[in-house]
Amino acid sequence: MTRLRTLPRPKAAPRAARPRTPGTRAPLALGVPALLAIAFLLMPLCGILARTTWGDIGDHLSSPGVTEALRLSLLVSFWALGLSLLLGVPLAWLLARVSFPGKALVRSLVLLPMVLPPTVGGVALLLGFGRRGLLGPWLEDTFGLTLPFHTSGAVVAATFVAMPFLVISLEGTLAGLRPRYEETAASLGASPVRVFCTVTLPLVAPGLAAGAALTWARALGEFGATITFAGNLPGTTQTLPLEVYLLLQDSPEAATSVSLLLLVIAMAVLVALRGRWTGSTADRTARTRSVRLADTTDADTFPDADTAGLAAPDAAPSAAPAAPPAAESRWPLRAEVTGFTELTLDAGPGTTLAVVGPNGAGKTTLLRALLGLTPRAHAALRLGDTDVSALPPHRRGVAWVPQDGALFPHLSALTNTAYGLRAHGTPRAEARRTAQQWLDRLGVGHLAHRKPAQLSGGQAQRVALARALAARPRLLLLDEPLAALDQTTRAHVRHTLRRHLAGFGGVCLIVTHDPVEAVSLADRVLVLDGGRALQDAPPAEVTRHPRSPWVARMLGRNAWPGTATDDGLGLDGGGQLIAADRLPDGTRALAIIAPEAVSVHLDRPAGSPRNVWPGTVREITSAGSRLRILVTSPKAPDLVAEVTPQAALELGLADGAAVWTSVKATEVTLVGL
Repeated sequence: MTRLRTLPRPKAAPRAARPRTPGTRAPLALGVPALLAIAFLLMPLCGILARTTWGDIGDHLSSPGVTEALRLSLLVSFWALGLSLLLGVPLAWLLARVSFPGKALVRSLVLLPMVLPPTVGGVALLLGFGRRGLLGPWLEDTFGLTLPFHTSGAVVAATFVAMPFLVISLEGTLAGLRPRYEETAASLGASPVRVFCTVTLPLVAPGLAAGAALTWARALGEFGATITFAGNLPGTTQTLPLEVYLLLQDSPEAATSVSLLLLVIAMAVLVALRGRWTGSTADRTARTRSVRLADTTDADTFPDADTAGLAAPDAAPSAAPAAPPAAESRWPLRAEVTGFTELTLDAGPGTTLAVVGPNGAGKTTLLRALLGLTPRAHAALRLGDTDVSALPPHRRGVAWVPQDGALFPHLSALTNTAYGLRAHGTPRAEARRTAQQWLDRLGVGHLAHRKPAQLSGGQAQRVALARALAARPRLLLLDEPLAALDQTTRAHVRHTLRRHLAGFGGVCLIVTHDPVEAVSLADRVLVLDGGRALQDAPPAEVTRHPRSPWVARMLGRNAWPGTATDDGLGLDGGGQLIAADRLPDGTRALAIIAPEAVSVHLDRPAGSPRNVWPGTVREITSAGSRLRILVTSPKAPDLVAEVTPQAALELGLADGAAVWTSVKATEVTLVGL
């Protein structure tokens, strides 16, 4: 007989302990006072809870005096909130965005009611708005309005003490909001009022809601300024806090019940805010980051349906985008830029300029000057026959794609793309249809319903590009528009952009660090350094004769500055470079040496090379099918050579290896600076 044995049930795996963050254990010297502080704050609340007669709380709260005071408190607090929103929102914007003399004093005035004793505030209100105050007689004679001992006086008192909470909360939120969103909206043609209503307010909505909630709660609980300025008249100015004050004398139990009601309301407001008053954004950041990470698996892949319209240049897309400007709509560019960036730009309609240069060269400053967004530089700008120098950004007809795209986070990809069209008065349906067509052309039409937080970096950049193209600008400014795209997607988007620019009636400026973009998209390359134009020439000319060391290195060339001599070039760091070409003695020049023209040897070479230096291999990187070797030498500047992998293997090249490098004099090109 087979005996069955019951196997023991496996024990459940122990729940993983929550990792403890190092350093979270509070020192005893700090922990004890912190606990005492918590107990100190908690004790009054416990006192109210302990002394409340729970059986009579319903009768206390439903008594005629309490219900009338509650009605009046709600009336006063909501009127105070409305008045605070009407006056406080513009004041918060002014403090956050505008520099003016006396700004620190104005901010101090805003904070003053928060630190001023309420009764002192009431006295101040009497002296300002009372019948014998500074403004009171005028209000009474002109409008018949008497504030003291009237419900309107209670509203004024509550507004005086509560509005600072709204202003301070909203100012902090506005200060943390990147101006790039509002600047981009203006470049798409939105007026300042439209920008404020459609971009600024939605983005600061959490801070505005938090400030409004705190303002309302503070107005609901106002006592000192109200009783001093408006008095304590039942049904007129006797709010709930004043009712508590009277009940303490006649019915302490009822006063405790009403105090509990006010406590519950205040605590409910604070719990609902959940840290927004302190500006905590950790949870929102974590949620946004998790959405982005979850969406990056197919971040920059084109669906087949979208790729079809891009892969065949001659094939018409399934939905043609908005037509480019008509032939008569031609917008040549003429600009005189002064300030940090100083240069003159002249470009005919349909011209694309690639703006290149090292960091800090003034590339972004140039774009912002053309937009009228920076005090560092000013552009006397003419587009076609129109001088737009004195026009605000939203009336210049200049669309801008910043480096990060600056998509409006509260709008979907579709409504982001339609924003410029709507700002110019295009009907909603037509604007959305055109926006969808542009999204389809750039391969992100299937993402039209997603918010920017649900897009990868490459997808967001393509949406930003579609938004600028859909706005049909006179001047198009692109600040590294393809930097966030992978190589395959970049080629597709570059192809689409080239097709659009071919029929564009205006001028396009593209800031880029990619030589492929500069060569394939631009008719001219503008090289900046230190805010000055070093070179403005066709891409082929810049490629053959770069006049900037940075551009030469961007193109993969060796670039050594120096002064021309009889033999070639005297290098700035010492040493002599022999060149077959000659420049007049004393001419500042740049020696350009192609990496493939540099030979690498294990021993000192003999024969024809005129330029020979000993050196040490410091870095080996892959460049397609070849290897780039960085060689440092005490006799010459750093030199980059290109060799095949087989040659590197035969030479035994490795980091730290001692080698000799040589360059023929005929391989050195001297470019005058």
